[in-house]
Order: sequence, then C-alpha cells, then structure tokens
Amino acid sequence: MNVIKRFFEPIDMTQGTPWKGIVMFSIPLLVGNIAQQLYNTVDSIVVGHYEGDNALAAVGSAGPLLNLLLVLFVGISAGVGIMVSQYFGARSREDLSKTIGTCITLSVLVSLFIMVVTPPLIRPLLKLLDTPESLLDDATYYLIILMVGIAGMAFYNILSGILRGMGDSFSTLVYLLVATVLNIILDLLFVAVFGMGVMGVALATAIAQAVSAVMCLFKLMKMKEVFDLGKEQLKMSKKHVGQIVRLGLPSGLTQAIFSSAMIIVQSLTNSFGEQFIAANVIVMRVDGFAMMPNFSFGMAMTTFAGQNIGAKQYDRVTKGAKQGTLIAVTCSAVITGIILLFGKFLMGIFTDTGALVDKSYNMMCILAVGYIAMAVTQSLSGVMRGAGDTVTPMWISLCTTVLIRVPVAYGISWLTKTPELPTGRDECIQISLLVSWVLGAVITSVFYKIGKWKKKAVSE
Repeated sequence: MNVIKRFFEPIDMTQGTPWKGIVMFSIPLLVGNIAQQLYNTVDSIVVGHYEGDNALAAVGSAGPLLNLLLVLFVGISAGVGIMVSQYFGARSREDLSKTIGTCITLSVLVSLFIMVVTPPLIRPLLKLLDTPESLLDDATYYLIILMVGIAGMAFYNILSGILRGMGDSFSTLVYLLVATVLNIILDLLFVAVFGMGVMGVALATAIAQAVSAVMCLFKLMKMKEVFDLGKEQLKMSKKHVGQIVRLGLPSGLTQAIFSSAMIIVQSLTNSFGEQFIAANVIVMRVDGFAMMPNFSFGMAMTTFAGQNIGAKQYDRVTKGAKQGTLIAVTCSAVITGIILLFGKFLMGIFTDTGALVDKSYNMMCILAVGYIAMAVTQSLSGVMRGAGDTVTPMWISLCTTVLIRVPVAYGISWLTKTPELPTGRDECIQISLLVSWVLGAVITSVFYKIGKWKKKAVSE
C-alpha cells in the first residue's frame, strides 16, 4: 500500500539525478497525453464510421475555433503552473495556498463568462471562416455543446496543471484514464446506439472531462499537508492574480496567436473541399500522437525548471535541460518512425475510403521531420516558462506562426495555381507547418543560449 501511495505523492525534482526525475515525471504525462489524444481520436473514429466523412470533417473544422475560445484557460493554467512549481520548490506554503485558491475562483468566473458569451458567436464565426455549408450545422452544434460544458474541460486542465506543478503527474494520469474510458463508452452509446451524431460526441466529451475535473478537485482538497484551501485562500488576491496574468498572458496570447493562424489557414484548407478537410482531420489526429513526447517533456521541463529555480539551483536547471532535450528528441524520432512505418494502417482506422487514406499518409510524410524539431522547441520553451520567462516563447510563436507559416501557406498556394488547380496545391498546408516548426526550433535554441530566462523567477 505504501508503494502505491507513493505514486500519488508530489515529486520533489530538486533532488536526485536530473534526467531520472524528468523521465519519471514524464512517463505518466506521456501516457496521459495518449489518453487525452484518445478523446479526439475516438470522437473521430466513431463519427467517421457511423456518420460518414462529412461528419468527420465537421468535427475537425471546429477544432481551430475551439482552441481559440480556450485561450483564457490556457493562460490561467500556464501562469498558475509556473507559480505552483516555484513556490513548491521554495517551500512557501502561504504563497502556494493563495495561488491555488485564487486560481480556482478565477477559473469559475472565466468559465461562467465563456458559457454565456460564446454560444451566440459560434455560427457567425464559422461562416466567417468559409466553413462549407454541408458542415456548418454539425460544427455549430459540436462547439455550442462544448462551450456550455466548458467548466469541466477548463477545470481539469487547470487543476491538473496545479498537481503537475507540485510534481504529481500520476494522479492526473489516473483521472484522465478514467475519463477516457468513460468518453469511449459514452461516444458509442450516444452515437452508435442513440444516433445523436456529432452532438453525441460533444456531449460525451463534456461529461467525461467534468468527471476528471471533479476527481482533481477532490485530490487537491486532500493535500492538506502541502497547502491550505479554505475561504480565506479562495478570496482572490491582487498580488497573485497579477502574477497569474503576468505569467499566463503571454502563454494565452501564444495559444491565441497559434489558433488565429490555424483559423486563417483553416480558411485556406476549407477552399480545397470536403475530402481534403477530412484528410487533414485524420492527419491532425495522428499528429497528436506524434506530438505526445514533445508536449510531455515540455511540461516536465517546466515543472523541473520551476522547482529548481524556486530552490535557486540554477546549474541543475541547465544540466536537466540538456538531458531532457536529448531524451525528448530520441523519443520523438522513435515514435515518428513507428507512425510512418504503420501510417496507412493508422489512417485506415478513421475511414474506409482508400483515396483518403493515401492522401492522409502523404500529408503525414511531409510533416515527419518537423516532429523532431518540435521536441527541441517544446523542451527548451518549457525550461524558459518554468523559470518565469513566458514572453520569449510567445514572440517565437508569433514569428513562426504568423510571420512564417501563414505567408508560406498562402504563397505556395498562389504560386501553384493552375486551371486544373484553381486554389493551388494543397500540400502548401503541411509544407508551411514543417517550415515553421524547423525554424521555431532554431530560434528557440538561440534564445535559450542567450539565457535571459535565468533572471525571471517569481518566487524571489
């Protein structure tokens, strides 16, 4: 029992061999990211097989807009995660308690705001993106249900970020696995049995994520030995709200920039027709698995850097950054190789249309090298964020997504227009993404070497 209990306890990453702590923390994150990706993947598989390629395209076309609507929570989660890791590393119980309480209250207010404000805006925004008429109704219903049920999605991501900041990646994994199994069961029930289509998929996701959020909240309420959580802590503190905004705003803006660029490119994607949209959805689902080690190690490096910066162990941060990045690159290369080797089989899980499988696989091949480059970007950006420098990754994201990706996508499209291809070659979407990822890795490495991130600690 003591061994099992130890898995659910926070990990102090200021002690021991850096790479071992990073790997032990990353493994539950990696498994958890697999489960998280299964949310979207199972949605797509069930919709694609029971409702057809157009329903699959509708779910995918709603994705960029959904990400944009979630930027407030991305900002809160990023800011509080950095603060929690640094205060935990600095052993500052009062600041840790006040940070967590302020975050919970702030999340309630933001959830209520999004639930009320966004549903009427969804259909006009989808029309603005030139979403094909055949997909418009399904995409609208899908997003409205998710926005009304936004609290579960928001609170799981924010509360799990708090737990990870304290070094507990195992509990969030368990809760996510429970929610993923529930999501799969509800997907099949609502779509295959009740025939609810895209609305059933959205409802299943909202319910499952609400369950995972409640489990995270119960876990936090039991951690009385680490921090306090009462009425006094739930009152919003001006100091801690300011820190959350200062640290989280750049991360939220980074997500907003990325999502805005995706929306701009989505308009170009829509111009290639329903089949290309469906193929792009399949690629993005498999893409989620290829990105898993990158995001996992990125989050691990944020917690590792945050705790050690809080403990003022700067040499340990640098050592861990090198070791963590090398491991992340190796894992990414292996997973990318597996995906390419079994790519057509993976694409075939989503659709029975042979042309769609071939198209999806060719698109995936273009992106392959980019996943390895993203391992470098995510790891080093994670270190900078953990140290409290969230502005530098924001500017790098702005540069790569807006100043590089969007012009490259539209430029290739324009240069390859022919009478047979009035909108140009559709490979422009993946090529632009590849270029932005590779250049992003180069730019991030340069700014990491410059080292201004070392002077950004919030716990000093």
